[in-house]
Amino acid sequence: MQVRVGSLSITGNFRENNEDRLVVDASGRFYLVADGMGGQSAGEKASEMAVELIVEKLERQFDFSENSAETVVETIDLSVANANMEIMALAELEPRFHNMGTTVVFVIIAGGRWYVGGVGDSRVYRQQDTALTQLTTDHSLTQALVDAQTISEEEAATHRYRNVLYRYLGSKEGGNGTDPEVLEPVGGDRYLLCSDGVTDGIDDETLGKLLSDGDDPQVIAESIVAAAEAGGSKDNITCIVLLID
Repeated sequence: MQVRVGSLSITGNFRENNEDRLVVDASGRFYLVADGMGGQSAGEKASEMAVELIVEKLERQFDFSENSAETVVETIDLSVANANMEIMALAELEPRFHNMGTTVVFVIIAGGRWYVGGVGDSRVYRQQDTALTQLTTDHSLTQALVDAQTISEEEAATHRYRNVLYRYLGSKEGGNGTDPEVLEPVGGDRYLLCSDGVTDGIDDETLGKLLSDGDDPQVIAESIVAAAEAGGSKDNITCIVLLID
């Protein structure tokens, strides 16, 4: 199977700097999106550290031909936990990086399987036959309230705590595993990795329509980012689109 890729990251209309980072591996082994937080240069530093440290660990210690899902998940979790520890350590040492953090989501391909997971509220979606499914779980207070059936999905969309995270890289809970979905690739499937700058600007119904429109992943990525910006997103906007042939 062949994977075709499109990607884009912009600062958006309401921020002075871009705290998002994305990684598209030239060899098609992994894809990552990170969304930093902490103000000034702290968010940029956190997201930059996350993707650099995770990629470094994967390239140095990961066997992409590994068939054991348990081994793959363990190595992914160790890579993310290592990045979390380094981010926390720098935040303690450098006052200007105090309280910095970042989300991260990934698609990692090993042994013919796709591993999809993350920490925070950036997301990965899969589209099959136009049906859009969110594969990752938001580690936000509103999602916790939805899970507890305290509020509805509709209330969560405008809840005052919708962007407040209880797990992210840079927190004590950030290294507690990524709970990846283990998937078999299917021709025709489409995947989207995105920061919350995308989902703040457009709803899932619109997102599904944009993801299914056309056959050029770069054009699709650009249309998603443009729609989120036009939809009033107040954050940096980043996405990676993967089309499986």
